[in-house]
Amino acid sequence: MTASLTAHSVLPDDDRPPPARFAYDRHTWKEIAYLLSNLPVAVAGFVYATFTVFTGVGLSVTVIGLPWLVAGLTGARLLGRAERARARALLGVRIDEPSPLHGSGGRGRSRKGQAKKRGGSEGFFGWVWAGLKDPVAWRTVLYGFVRLPWGVVTFSVTLVGFFVLWPVLPHIARGLANADRAMVRGLLSPSDELERRIAELESDRGVVVDTAAADLRRIERDLHDGAQARLVALAMGLGLAKEKLLEDPKAAADMVDEAHGEVKLALQELRDLARGIHPAVLTDRGLDAALSSIASRCTVPVKVTVDLGERPAEAIEGIAYFTVSELLQNISKHSAARSAAVDVWRADDRLLIQVRDDGRGGARLDGGTGMSGLAERLGAVDGLFVLDSPEGGPTVVTAELPWRERGKA
Repeated sequence: MTASLTAHSVLPDDDRPPPARFAYDRHTWKEIAYLLSNLPVAVAGFVYATFTVFTGVGLSVTVIGLPWLVAGLTGARLLGRAERARARALLGVRIDEPSPLHGSGGRGRSRKGQAKKRGGSEGFFGWVWAGLKDPVAWRTVLYGFVRLPWGVVTFSVTLVGFFVLWPVLPHIARGLANADRAMVRGLLSPSDELERRIAELESDRGVVVDTAAADLRRIERDLHDGAQARLVALAMGLGLAKEKLLEDPKAAADMVDEAHGEVKLALQELRDLARGIHPAVLTDRGLDAALSSIASRCTVPVKVTVDLGERPAEAIEGIAYFTVSELLQNISKHSAARSAAVDVWRADDRLLIQVRDDGRGGARLDGGTGMSGLAERLGAVDGLFVLDSPEGGPTVVTAELPWRERGKA
C-alpha cells in the first residue's frame, strides 16, 4: 500500500489550510464509495427527471398536466435533499438546506396559509405557480440530467483504478470527488440571500394585503355603525320636524336643535375616522406634531421626543404614526402606568421608535393586544419589532423601520 502523503481535499469549517493525510485513509475510502455509488444514484435521478419533465410537458394540454409537473418538481426537492446528505456524509460538503417552497422566511404567516385563508381555488393555483417557478427544484432536475454521463465516467474510472491504477487511485478519486463537490455546490446549493429574500417578500406581500383588507373592513364598519347610522337618524328627525313645523313650532324647534347636536357628533366621528386613515396634522406638520397630538389624548402623561432633522418617506411616516398610536392606546387600556415616553430618532438609514411605560408589564406578542399585528406590519416593510415586558414592568417596545427618501416609498 502506498504510504505517500496527500492533502485533505475537504476544507474545515474555518477555512484553514487542510491537514496532510495518508493516501488510503478514511477520507479516500469515503470518496471512492461516493464515486462508485454515483452510477446507480445518477440512473435513478436521470429516470426521475426525464419522467417528470416529459410526462408533465406532455400532459400540460390536460387538466392534470401542470399539477403533475409541480408534484414532480416537489419530489425533485426531496431528491436534492438526499443528494446533499450523501455529499455531506461522504465528501464533507457543508451546504445549507434551501428555504421551504411556501415558507415565510421566519417573518409572518406562511404564504400557503394565507392562500388557504382566502379560498381553496386561489390556494391551489398559488401552489401550482409557486412550484413552476421554484428555482431549487429546477436546478435539481438539471442536476439529474447532467449526472448520468458523469456517473458513468466516475464509476468506470474508479472501478478500473482498483485493478489497474491502484497506486494513483487516491489522486484520481480526489480529483473526481472535487469535481463532484463543485457540481453539488453549484446546482444543489440554495440561492443564498436572494432566494430567502424572495420568500420573505412573497410572505410580506400577503401580510400587506391582509392588513389593507382588515383596515378597509374596519373603516366600513365604523362608517356603518357610526356616522352613517347617525346621519340616517338625523334625516328622520328633520323629516319629523318638517311635518310639525306648522302645527307645533316649539316641538319642531326642539327637534331641529336635537338634530343640530347630532350633526356635530357625526362630524366629530367623521373627523376621528379620517384621523384613523391618515391624520391631517401628520401630512402638514410631520411626526413631531402628530405624535404630540395623540400623546395629548392618552390617559397617561406621555413625554414625546422626536429628533429627525428631516422627514422620512410618507409611507414610513404613516406606519410610525399608527405604531405609536396603537402602543399608546394599549398603555391607556392595559398598562395601569403612571407615565410613558415616546422617543423617535434616526440612525443611518433607519427610523427608530421606542415607547416605554412604568406599568405592570406582562405584555406578549400573542396576548391579544394587537402586538402581533404591529410586528407583522413592520416586518412587511423590512422593519423590526422588539417587545420587552417582564411581569411587574416596565414595558419597552422598540421598533425599527427603513428610512427611505421622502417621495420614494
